[in-house]
Amino acid sequence: MIEPKSYKWFIEYTSPQEGHIHGIRTIHYASQTKYQSMEIMESGSYGRCLVLDGKMQSSATDEFIYHEALVHPALLTHPNPKRVFIVGGGEGATLREVLRHKSVEYCMMVDIDQEVVEKSKELLPDWHQGAFDDPRTDLRYMDARKYLEETTDTYDVIIIDISEPVEEGPAYLLFTREFYEIVKERLTPDGTIALQAGTTALHQLLNFTAVNKTLNAVFPVVTPYNVCIPSFGLPWGFTLASKNLDPSKFTPRHVDELIAKRIKGENRYYDGITNQGMYMLPKHIRKAMAEETKIIEDNAPLFTYH
Repeated sequence: MIEPKSYKWFIEYTSPQEGHIHGIRTIHYASQTKYQSMEIMESGSYGRCLVLDGKMQSSATDEFIYHEALVHPALLTHPNPKRVFIVGGGEGATLREVLRHKSVEYCMMVDIDQEVVEKSKELLPDWHQGAFDDPRTDLRYMDARKYLEETTDTYDVIIIDISEPVEEGPAYLLFTREFYEIVKERLTPDGTIALQAGTTALHQLLNFTAVNKTLNAVFPVVTPYNVCIPSFGLPWGFTLASKNLDPSKFTPRHVDELIAKRIKGENRYYDGITNQGMYMLPKHIRKAMAEETKIIEDNAPLFTYH
């Protein structure tokens, strides 16, 4: 048994009064990139971890939960996704899951922080599993919002895999009504989007409820869902939005049939029963969402605690 004193400790603060503590065996890489702080650590409980601006992004032990939950509902909601756009996604695991879909012919991934991507390629090979070298991948380093504003290309699915909206960080203008309107314009008629929408912890529901209120101002169908990701130390919210299709109406059998037909390999987390259960938000979250009035805008952004 390893005594606690043999570890160094990393505290991910979730509020001024609360944090999630991780025992760290070693730090493989630490840097202040052009856009954010970055660390790749070896934790005692969750293995290798990527941390950006002091926030856990993913860990070796449970990254499959986050990435399957983010990617597969959106792609299976679309009847035949061929063109996919990923906003962010530095580790390459979102790209990995997208490319498991047999129908996908092209996937553009745009991440503003080249250093995060390059170090993930080198130090997180189990995350990307060679996805960056897939001929369907088009990887670019730039501002994804600026690219989407200026292009006329359209996509069947847009996955927004970015860090939380930290003040002065690279992500906060990717949670606003104006950005979601740009995204909607870049979608095909059956287009869907998916994004991580912040914690659903009781004391920090504002990000989740405000993101969903904002999406409801733009999209006709908004389907929030809730996932447990142990390394985050908090329950986590995601949202799928589309122009006309609602995956919460799919039966477990239908979802399992879609998975068998359309996805290569075997999922570890996501299946028909999981799909049915993750949309069943508890009463206090539904109540908070119903009462939310804030719409996030460029001139009135929302920041998470940092």
